[in-house]
Amino acid sequence: MLYTEEAVRAGLRVRDGRRVFYLPEGSRLTPAARDWLRQEGVTVVPHAETPPAAYRTPDGAAFAEKPEHMTHLRGNILVPKTHPRIAFRGGIDTLEAELLLCAQAADGPLRQTLCAMLDFVRSLIRADVLDEPVQAVRFLGLDDDGLREHSHHPEREEGQPHFLPAPDDPPILLRLNRLRTAVRQTELLACHAFSRPDGTLARPDLVRALNRLSSLCWILMIRVKRGGQV
Repeated sequence: MLYTEEAVRAGLRVRDGRRVFYLPEGSRLTPAARDWLRQEGVTVVPHAETPPAAYRTPDGAAFAEKPEHMTHLRGNILVPKTHPRIAFRGGIDTLEAELLLCAQAADGPLRQTLCAMLDFVRSLIRADVLDEPVQAVRFLGLDDDGLREHSHHPEREEGQPHFLPAPDDPPILLRLNRLRTAVRQTELLACHAFSRPDGTLARPDLVRALNRLSSLCWILMIRVKRGGQV
């Protein structure tokens, strides 16, 4: 493997108080990488003294220790914390936090629905990490298509037309609206994380599930607005 200056910077370690770079067997440094190491006073440690690789990156780089700026994509595969898949998982984390606050402020059937949503959102991380299909979306007795219909045609399906949230709406409705925006943001992160160069998605099921959760949030807002049973 040929290590560039960028790869060398990412692979720096500290040994006995000094910065070192472990060079795997059969690997070479580009001239720019070698010059940078020399200028920075970094010691190149040959393969014989290199600790066994415990972590790898998708492009084949190996590390004996996990760098602080990297995290697990799956198993022992590391990527930078700025990787789109990690950003998506961060969005799921934020979405969970919003759901917890929303469920805390709710009661009765609405609280039950929000707790079920929380379980479903947590299952999305498992689906991502283990490359499992997303479980079927079903809430309020509505399947995937039903959620879409009720959110797109609320006056026909729910007896309440579309509306814009207002400051004098019930606090729980405004919390649900904030939750809806968190779902939307997470959906955008998923689109970015799983987009292929040809415009298709590697995980359309994850994106579709989040889209339907956004529909669900809107239906819940509609039902709170009309004052009926959630």
